[in-house]
Formats: sequence, structure tokens, C-alpha cells
Amino acid sequence: MTETSDNRTTTHAQNEPALKFRLGALGAAVPLIFFVGWAIITSVLGLSSEIGLVMGCLFGLTLGLLFCKSRWEEYASGLFSGMAQPIGVIAVVAWFYAGMLAQVLQTGGLVEGLVWLGGISGASGGVFVGLTFVLAAVFSTAVGTGYGTTVAFSTLMYPAGVALGCDPVVLFGAILAGAIFGDNLAPVSDTTIVSATTQDADVPGVVRSRFKYSIMAAVPSLVLFVLLGNASGSVEGNDAALEAMMAQTDPSGLLMLVPFALVLLLALRGHHLITSLTWGIVLASIMIVVAGLAAPGEIMAFDPESDSVVTGALVDGVSGYVNMAILILLIVATAHLLRLGGTMSAITRGLMRWIGDSVRRAELAIWGIVALLNSAITINTAAEIAAAPFVRELGRKYRIHCYRRANMLDAVTSALGYIFPWGAPVLLGWATITSMQGQYDWLPIVAPTEVFPFVFHGWFLLLIMLLAAATGWGLHFEDPDEAEEAVTAR
Repeated sequence: MTETSDNRTTTHAQNEPALKFRLGALGAAVPLIFFVGWAIITSVLGLSSEIGLVMGCLFGLTLGLLFCKSRWEEYASGLFSGMAQPIGVIAVVAWFYAGMLAQVLQTGGLVEGLVWLGGISGASGGVFVGLTFVLAAVFSTAVGTGYGTTVAFSTLMYPAGVALGCDPVVLFGAILAGAIFGDNLAPVSDTTIVSATTQDADVPGVVRSRFKYSIMAAVPSLVLFVLLGNASGSVEGNDAALEAMMAQTDPSGLLMLVPFALVLLLALRGHHLITSLTWGIVLASIMIVVAGLAAPGEIMAFDPESDSVVTGALVDGVSGYVNMAILILLIVATAHLLRLGGTMSAITRGLMRWIGDSVRRAELAIWGIVALLNSAITINTAAEIAAAPFVRELGRKYRIHCYRRANMLDAVTSALGYIFPWGAPVLLGWATITSMQGQYDWLPIVAPTEVFPFVFHGWFLLLIMLLAAATGWGLHFEDPDEAEEAVTAR
């Protein structure tokens, strides 16, 4: 976001009348409190979904209207102006482009190519688990979707790994850990985009600044996966199934690493994210058609008999983010109401009384807020959106650099989203594995409560960020001249 647009947004917010609520600042928080409660209850009941969260947010905003003492027209005005903020709009558009790239790369067979690479390596047991972690990390970094990585690798790599003598629990943990790596680091990841845009940071700079945290968590994770990945016994009668799975793979899908590398290169060289994604989509589409990896209609086609009329990878990439796009706009609006109702100021004042002049305590507070909301909201991007305003408010008060704020927000969110047994991606992977028992009756099912201790990359990333907050390692300030004074104050 440019400085000009941010100033324009700030000025607009200052010109709006402050809203008054029954119960004061607490009344203004009713929409968010209801939403978080709704998220927890639906998660415990196993009913969590993106559209369900959208409905919870809408119900919360409607309830907030009843608590508003100001004119309802002013409440509605504040709601709509919140939804129109560039923070949410930028994230939504970037998601759509990232979703299109992810679907095109999958249509080109990138997953099958990575599975083929794993198969021909001759790896088994712990080595295959380590390779699965690396390939899942590469794939999730390429397509920017941890959920898609979880489904794809649970479908292909999990049964293959079990057949090759891998420990099922550790193997599932490696798949989730690889998904975390890309969700946290990929320039096209939804959490990367949200963490950057909500903290007024550029995506390429954020990715470069967080690489050290990601790689420090990945190296010990890889070692543990290799050491602990051997199964105590092998599954009998699955050699034929393994051969059938390998027959479905195709090395030509590895060609899709070329457009992925192009996107990564352009993004890291400072090109706008939309520009980088557009070139990646164009190159991938051309390569798919020229190499015969898929028919042009699989990229996009008009089908009058289809409910959507327009079909293909590009359409799937956009439609996969529609519910989340609505959700982010609603949550951004909810956060805007917190500002207008004085809740944000009240919370910030309360935290600052505990924080005092300590930047260290400010970062620990940021870590705690993000962790708390991620424990309640099972879809990590939604939790990140809810936590972002608090991170931004506290970070700005103590002049913490936007990259640092974005990294703290994203790392904790990405880690916890794939650790908690009630988290959406964990349940998604478990459901995917369970659905394959009809095809592979020998396939063991790993319960979400079994796998969470073995999602090593998530745990290491979480602890690294906690240590960074507690010690000040990697801390930077918006104004370099203030750094020495602020560190001394800690």
C-alpha cells in the first residue's frame, strides 16, 4: 500500500463521527466477540467452514447494530467505509490472481511431477518422510496454498509413503509441516499477502526478511522427520497399489517449476505481485498447451451446460477464494468499527500500561494476541485478519518495522493453523486420508489428536518467533535513528 493511499484512509477515518455503543468500548467489540465465539463453537462441533464463518460475521455485525447508540445510518456508514479500505481490497485481488496461478500449476501436473521425483529416488522409511516434507514445502511455496498441498500430498504421498515403510503419523506430520513452510514463505500465499498488506509492507521485502526464520525451523524439522520416519512394521499386500500409484505420475509436470521460478524471481526483484503472478499464469498456460500437459479447455472454457457457464483452472482459482474474500472484507469492517467505537484505543491503552516502555513486552503481547485468536478461529487466514489490526496498532505505537510485524503475524498464524487438532487443514488432511480407505483398505488412519506433536516445522517456527520477541533478535524499527533509544528502553 502506498503512503498516499494510507494517509487518505487515515484522514477519511478521522472525518467520520465516532460511534457510541451500549457498554461503551465493550459494546463496539460485540461483533468480533460473537464471531470468535461462533468460530469456536462450530469448530468444536465439527461444523466449521468458510461460508459458516461468513454467516457468523454477518450475525455479529447485525448484533452490533442493536448495541449501537448512535444513529444506525452512522453505523452502516462506518461498516461500508471499513469494507472499502485498501487493506482488504488489495488482499482480495491478490488472492484471486494467486488462486489462478495455483490452479494452473496443478492442471499442468506439478503434484504428479513431484511425486514421480520422490518415487524414482528410491527413498523409503524416514528418508521418504524427509523427502515428502521437502517436496510439500516446494509445492506449497510454488502454489501458495497450504490447504491444497495438504489435500494433494495426503492423496498421493501418504499412501505411497505408508507402502514404502514410513511411520503414518510422522508422515502426516511431514505433509502438514511442508504446507506450513509454503503458507508462511510463498509470495503468493494468502497469509503472506494478508500479513504484508495489513501491516503496510511490500510482499517481496516481507518474504526476504522472513526467510531466516523459515529456514531455521525447516532444518531441524527435516532432521527429525528422517530420524523418526521409519515405521515399526510394513504394510502387507500393497506393492501392487504402490506400482499403480507410480504409474499415474508423470515427470513432465516438473515443467511447471519454470513459471513458479519466474514468479518468485520477479517478486523478489521488486515487481508488483499482480505483475509477477500475471506473467506466471501466462507462461504456465502457454507451456501447458505447447507441451500437451492438458487441453486448453482445462485452463478455461465456456460450457453452456455447466452451472457456472465458464469453467477451467482459472475459474476454479478465483471461485476458491470467493467466500474468503467476503470474509476478509467483513472482518476488516468489524475491525474498523472497533476503532470508531473506541475499543481499539481501550485495548491498546490497557496493553500499554503493562508494556510500558518495553518493546520486548510489546512484541510478546503481539505474539500472544495472534496465538490466542488462532486458537479460537480454525481457518488461519481468518484468524490472521482478525489479529492484524491489533498487531498494526501496537506495532505502530512502538515504531516496530512493518516487516517485523508482518513476520510475527504470519509465522504464528501459519504454525498454529496446522498444529491444533481442531484446525481446518488438519481436519482436511484427516478427512482426505479417511476417504481413501475405500481405495486402499490397508491404509491406516491418523487421528488429528495423534499428529499434532509431530508437526515439527510449526512448533519450531512458533518457538523461534517467541524467542525473537523475548530477546529482540531480528528486531528493526521504522526509523533507524530510534533503534538505539528503543532497545535501551527495553
